Amino acid sequence: MTKLTQLGQATPIPENPDQATLERAPNPHPATLYLVRFTAPEFTSICPVTGQPDFGTLVIDYAPKDWIVESKSLKLFLQSFRNHGAFHEDCTLAVAKRVIDAIAPNWLRIGGYWNPRGGMPIDVFWQTGAPPEGLWLPDQGVATYRSRG
Repeated sequence: MTKLTQLGQATPIPENPDQATLERAPNPHPATLYLVRFTAPEFTSICPVTGQPDFGTLVIDYAPKDWIVESKSLKLFLQSFRNHGAFHEDCTLAVAKRVIDAIAPNWLRIGGYWNPRGGMPIDVFWQTGAPPEGLWLPDQGVATYRSRG
């Protein structure tokens, strides 16, 4: 078992994403193809130009290989964006790439559903490639923008 340094400990929110530690644990079912979903409905960052807050929902789907993401470390990593200035596209892809770097999954996709700024929502989607054959992919469950409801 990998030593987890944040789970069960009082851990402060990192100042920024570069200071955050994304931890992993061994996949308990490495021979089974399955999907893991994390939904962050209160994701926030700041506009790198105006400093105004940006809010959105991130949905991360991945098919684990040897490792799974430890969820407390993911929560702290995502919270580290709250004072981080970056465009929606950068935040969304930065999250996906850090997860990939940490666990090297079989497959990953991310949906960044951002609330409107200046009257226009920006949704950002990316995946590592075609999903593995036989992997069940439910809809991400976030409506296209019509007040998101």
